[in-house]
Amino acid sequence: MILTIDVGNTNMTVGAYQGKELKTTFRLTTKTPRTSDEYGILITQLLHNHGIDAESLEGSIVASVVPDVMHALNGALVRYTGTKPLNVGPGIRTGLKIITEDPRAIGADRIVDAVAAYEKYGGPVLALDFGTATTYDLITEAGEFAAGITAPGIRICSEALWTQAAKLPNIEIKKPKSILAQETISSMQAGLVYGQIGQTEYIIRKVREESGIAHLKVVATGGLGRLIADETKEIDVYDSFLTLDGLRILYEKNAKGGRGKE
Repeated sequence: MILTIDVGNTNMTVGAYQGKELKTTFRLTTKTPRTSDEYGILITQLLHNHGIDAESLEGSIVASVVPDVMHALNGALVRYTGTKPLNVGPGIRTGLKIITEDPRAIGADRIVDAVAAYEKYGGPVLALDFGTATTYDLITEAGEFAAGITAPGIRICSEALWTQAAKLPNIEIKKPKSILAQETISSMQAGLVYGQIGQTEYIIRKVREESGIAHLKVVATGGLGRLIADETKEIDVYDSFLTLDGLRILYEKNAKGGRGKE
């Protein structure tokens, strides 16, 4: 069994795999400062609550866009699970050829999503991740990571409204009954949700146009991805476990096997 951890700006998502089967998943808040002991106790206790003994773990892999947590998290995995984590970064075998201007600048989370989208759905594919930022990454039929687009995530847009405009409240992000809003909350929801849908559709169409790839499969993931995917025909597949599956695939491509080994 292996442990996969996706460290995002808001949450870190943990998954435990037995072979290709995801046995359990849970989340921790990234922004809460924690020591390695706190991470270790939290992770092992949550695994135990889901019926998994940390001693059964053969390895672990981490993709992170938050460098500040990595020392404590890596230490926790070594001490509390007996595994030496594989960290997604430059030098890791991905099976993709990154042909962007600066390959080392591509975030670990985007590499993981790209690997999973290509391995699971084939190429050419456009991988969308609706997280703190909304990202669009193009992988060609030949397995080339060719381009990426980054936009503000829907939660960032929501927070900008209520923190920068004194009279606007913090709201739940959901699709309103109608775009023809008649009060403040549904007005904000309409702008956020339908604005994100419009942005998504336009970017997908523009990628098809400029790449010249008409038969482009579009795969989405991320916390609010289903909300958007359900409202547009431009997205072919919503895969809630795309990132965790990508981590599992990368572990299989890179791990030498055994507890405490890379």
